[in-house]
Amino acid sequence: MTLQKQKQKKDSLHREERNQSKQKMHQNKNQNKLDEHIAVLRSEVVSYLDPRKGQSYLDLTAGYAGHAQLVLEMTHNPAEAVLVDRDDNAIKVLKKIFADGNIDLRHQDYLSATRSLEAEGKQFDMILADIGVSSPHINEERRGFSLQVAGPLDMRMDQSQSLTADEIVNSYGLEQLTEILKRFGEEPKARQIASAIIKNRPIKDTLQLAKIASQAWPGYSRTHPATRTFQAIRIAVNDELGQLEQALPIWLKLLKPKGRLAVISFHSLEDRIVKQVFNEACGERYDADHILLTKRPVTASSDEIEHNPRARSAKLRVCKRK
Repeated sequence: MTLQKQKQKKDSLHREERNQSKQKMHQNKNQNKLDEHIAVLRSEVVSYLDPRKGQSYLDLTAGYAGHAQLVLEMTHNPAEAVLVDRDDNAIKVLKKIFADGNIDLRHQDYLSATRSLEAEGKQFDMILADIGVSSPHINEERRGFSLQVAGPLDMRMDQSQSLTADEIVNSYGLEQLTEILKRFGEEPKARQIASAIIKNRPIKDTLQLAKIASQAWPGYSRTHPATRTFQAIRIAVNDELGQLEQALPIWLKLLKPKGRLAVISFHSLEDRIVKQVFNEACGERYDADHILLTKRPVTASSDEIEHNPRARSAKLRVCKRK
């Protein structure tokens, strides 16, 4: 082999190695993007739950263990912990994080898990539900949660379920669509946007849907005009409010005496439900079984919001069983 051919072969191998290295870096970057999720109100959650050594813990939206790791570091009791999430990718991450621990991981939506735990007669010292969409959901285009990039009309938190955003967007009638946008998005122009969606069918991706919804609100500034539309469709796909309304009263029953329940919500519809259920359970009545620990919802500090903008809309409410 001539020196020139040897050099060409060597250069070719170097190029191939560089390409493989770049591809691996890109894959790792994408995986980190999917796994990246900064849990909100971490110090506030720990302060109100007040974990003690040996106590039991139920995390109904464990996600990427942002809260769970903090709590379990203080309880030293993984055998009495149950972590729940409906998202397959989150469960995979949780299995890696707690590979050495004897933790009960449940791949279910929180209502199904709640009903199972009630049937099993389980009770806990601490219960946490951090309700809402996680950053990896939004960051991963193929999940269809983002209104900034083109992705499929999916929006399922549990990808094993059949109902998707595509079915709602491309097959629901005017009245159904209008009701969804009005009820779950509190969208003032619900009928106008619903009519535009029907007129432009078939809608192929999230970017097209965002553009159609935005046309009803020309000249927006801070909040994207399609935000309420996307919120409404996502809530409808995942039955988020229905699950919360049914699960919350059971969570109160799952508390041990002196046990604490913390719920983090991210929009007024969720917070309204939590506030109402807590007020009913923690009223001034002589037979009230619970005490309200947060007179007003706890919100993120300006410092946290600066480092994690998602925390801006988070509201934490906590109650305690007598």
